[in-house]
Amino acid sequence: MAEGASLIRERNASLVTTVGRTPGHAAVLPHAPDWVELRADAAGDCDLRPFTSATTLYTLRGVIAERRERLLRAAATFDLIDLEPADLTDTLLLQRIDAERRVITWRGRARTMDDLDAALRTIRRVPARLYRVEVDTPRSSETLLPMALLKREQRSDLTAYALGAIGLWTRVLAPRLGAPIVFGGNDERIDGMLLMRQCIGDYGFPRIDPIDEIFGIVGDPILRSLSPRLHNAGFRSLGRRALYLPFHVSDFANFWTAMIEEGGLEALGVRVGALCVVSPHKEIAVSAPPVRTPMVSRTRSTNFFVNEGGVWTADTTDPEGVLLTLRERGVEPRNRRVAVVGCGGSGRAIAAALQQAGADVTLVNRGFDRASLAIRLLQLPFVPLASFSPRGYAIVVNATPVGNRAGEWPFDPASLGDDAVIIDLVYGAAPTALVTATRARGQITIDGRDVLRILGWYAEDEEMIAAASGGGI
Repeated sequence: MAEGASLIRERNASLVTTVGRTPGHAAVLPHAPDWVELRADAAGDCDLRPFTSATTLYTLRGVIAERRERLLRAAATFDLIDLEPADLTDTLLLQRIDAERRVITWRGRARTMDDLDAALRTIRRVPARLYRVEVDTPRSSETLLPMALLKREQRSDLTAYALGAIGLWTRVLAPRLGAPIVFGGNDERIDGMLLMRQCIGDYGFPRIDPIDEIFGIVGDPILRSLSPRLHNAGFRSLGRRALYLPFHVSDFANFWTAMIEEGGLEALGVRVGALCVVSPHKEIAVSAPPVRTPMVSRTRSTNFFVNEGGVWTADTTDPEGVLLTLRERGVEPRNRRVAVVGCGGSGRAIAAALQQAGADVTLVNRGFDRASLAIRLLQLPFVPLASFSPRGYAIVVNATPVGNRAGEWPFDPASLGDDAVIIDLVYGAAPTALVTATRARGQITIDGRDVLRILGWYAEDEEMIAAASGGGI
């Protein structure tokens, strides 16, 4: 991409809030959208006029009995009606719903650009206000197709994206490639879409700023990650022309090959600066980049890929996140007994870093298979979780996902010493049971949000926002 170029000029997108249940009160649409879409296949038929003064769109997905009759009834109260390819030969529908009131949607699997071109020809033979292309695919490589279509067409009456969690990033990027609107759920994620409050809070919509580079988080799942909100806010405050995207990826090899090695993302006109790699890919991703840091080579775990001059390096920010947070709390790990519960990628990297910092580290894990790899790589003592007691350890780290669900405990906090420091890498909408219990006891307690925050602040202080792209836990 030429120096000084950007993906799109500054503008605003129209916000479309999608409603998947019958509105029950006047405050149902708190974000003052430009359009409100009723998904009648989920919510049933209802009149949106008592709830909003915005433009209303009626959408009925699937093979549904009395489809024609329901579309015609909706045309009496809705501003816009969504039509599918099968509707385009219905003369009565087209007579009752004129071109300016039509949104025509194609939805299906597209494996090649030829497939999408055929789909676009099908729906564009009938005039409409908006054409919508929804690609249903299980493969990261195929999520590039609707983005390539938008980049090529540059039409103000066309939007395209991939469905489901795998397509989240395409919904965010589409308006930067010319799509005029952004769809967001009101209070539920229909077809895997983001909630409208996430579109606004995490990605800054409706404003669309020019961008020159992309960063992102790669994992499964990633929807709960705070990284997009943190980093996009940081980019805006620094005036950096960059965007942090959520890549829900189940097949890392397919993602890496199509998006990075074959240049799929950069073909859209932006540089990919760095990627945060999270569970379950921290181990399998190690071999993807040509360069690895010594810590990554030692622990066989990575959570951060950085692109320097076209060369990708696998690094890890897990150690820095924990050590910096301990330093902020005035905790020195040197010569202290530390237990690291969990021998996955994060656990190994954190254990190695604490060992290098002079701590006496013990590994703890439920199963021995994963523990055996950590023992062999790190040469550290091991205790099975079934026989583990945290008593006697000055620092205890939970590097497992246990705690994501309410009431889960990785170990009994009642056995902790009174002065023990707790690090729980899990974070969510509310503190975990472990964090709640140890904070109630007045102990120094660090959770995943604290680690993510310190990495973000450190990166902004150093004006290296790319380093913070490893902040996802």
